[in-house]
Amino acid sequence: MKQKIIIIAISLIIGIFLGWLLFRSPHKTEVTQQTEEQAGKSTIWTCAMHPQIRMDKPGKCPICGMDLIPLSRAGAADIDPDAIRLTKEAARLASVQTSIVTREKPVKEVRLYGKVQADERSVQSQTSHMPGRIEKLLVNFTGETVNKGQPLAIIYSPELVTAQQELLEAAEIKQVQPEIYEAAKDKLRQWKLTESQISNIESSSKVQEDFEILSNTNGVIIARRVNNGDHVDQGTVLFDVTDLSNVWVMFDAYESDLPFIKTGDRLTFTLQALPGVNFTGNIIFIDPVIDPVTRVAKVRVEMNNESGRLKPEMFASGIVKANLDRYRNKLVIPRSAVLWTGTRSIVYVKQSDIDEPVFKMREIELGPSLGNSYVVVNGLNEGEEIVTNGTFSVDAAAQLEGIPSMMNPEGSIIMKDKSSPVRLTEIITAYLQLKNALVKDNSSDAAAYGPILEETFKNYDKTGLTADQKKTFEEIEADARQHAEHINQSKGDIKHQREHFELLSSDIYDLVKIFGSGQVLYKDFCPMYNDGKGAFWLSEIKEIQNPYYGKEMLTCGTITEVLN
Repeated sequence: MKQKIIIIAISLIIGIFLGWLLFRSPHKTEVTQQTEEQAGKSTIWTCAMHPQIRMDKPGKCPICGMDLIPLSRAGAADIDPDAIRLTKEAARLASVQTSIVTREKPVKEVRLYGKVQADERSVQSQTSHMPGRIEKLLVNFTGETVNKGQPLAIIYSPELVTAQQELLEAAEIKQVQPEIYEAAKDKLRQWKLTESQISNIESSSKVQEDFEILSNTNGVIIARRVNNGDHVDQGTVLFDVTDLSNVWVMFDAYESDLPFIKTGDRLTFTLQALPGVNFTGNIIFIDPVIDPVTRVAKVRVEMNNESGRLKPEMFASGIVKANLDRYRNKLVIPRSAVLWTGTRSIVYVKQSDIDEPVFKMREIELGPSLGNSYVVVNGLNEGEEIVTNGTFSVDAAAQLEGIPSMMNPEGSIIMKDKSSPVRLTEIITAYLQLKNALVKDNSSDAAAYGPILEETFKNYDKTGLTADQKKTFEEIEADARQHAEHINQSKGDIKHQREHFELLSSDIYDLVKIFGSGQVLYKDFCPMYNDGKGAFWLSEIKEIQNPYYGKEMLTCGTITEVLN
């Protein structure tokens, strides 16, 4: 009985197996294979160290040579096709941070630069009140402190000798002719002789040949205009004297800043010569006329300087905090969240219904700058989440993905693979994005645009260039790619990045002059950079925004050329 059961069971198993072989569906296997293939095709490959890299196939990172890792597109059906999606690891490596948009009381920080000057009202000229010859200077150098009544010089005056003789003669007949006596004394008074000096002359009955010229005021000698032995006339200026117990701090306010400052506003400033020391004062005067050359108006703060710490010509940096009642209860976002192209300002908004880092570019309308933040007039809603750090990295990824980005609002791929040709306009675009990262003092974002600039140069389509043009381009390209590589490798060392940016700017300028730019560019020059030797850069906007100093001296520079 047991043997029969075993035989029946084996027969049943064999029958089921034969039936599966005869009636199985080959279509299901094909569908499974197709599904697996499609799943493989839906995977984008990226670099863990350079999340801006996107490839359709596995391989090596073109920047650092690391193996690419898969960036899954599962669930992409729920994502806006114009949005850029990063893995959490890629977002972390790119230092991407977000914050919620909120309403705040807008306070604008107006930064002003200027220097200490002497109070114009306390500057006096020490003149000679009589003609004669300077026999001896008792004050010999500029900067010496003098007190009122202190002798400054000894003068010999023939006219004064004659006037003394007239006084002595009139003194003998003062009882008979008092008018002549008083007239003789008045003549000496007009030459600024004191009553004591006049009395000494009369009591001694002797004519003095040399007289001391006395200081009219307390202060510091700021200019010496005579030497020993000089002949001077009545009214000749001998010294310029100023009282530095009170000084002016004169700041330059650009016309764009003037609407936000007014007389009486409190201004806090520091001096380069006294680091770590804060000074405060009220704005006393705002020049009603703008200088036609510098386009600034002078703003004056008066300071007590009994201690003598504030010295004329010291450089000062000040801040005025102005309440903007017109923009009360408006949305305020960090400055680092905004990318701008001159006429357009954009941010990257996180999709609210997706837990992963998915961002979409959005154009917004900005109000006034508040220093480290902006007022938003239109384009955002309270409670939305935007990228506030690593914005350039997100934008770089969007460009590489071929979706709308800062310089390509319609979406165009700069670097999809190594065979994609680029145009000179895209080289300029990458350069300008690098420049804007340095303006924001963001070394990490600047490093992210180094490899993009390298790749755009490498893949430039040289079709149509003559042999000489091609040779010229390749020479400039070799130098520019070297500087772009240094900028990428110097992440965290923004000083080194700016040094190579200066050299890179020269290469880009040469390219634009030879091949054209396809857009209006401004050649800006900063005279302070590189120990006063100066350096230039190219910008897409007319407003000066200095990439060599960033927020330290953001508006330092002038436009020297317009490249149409």
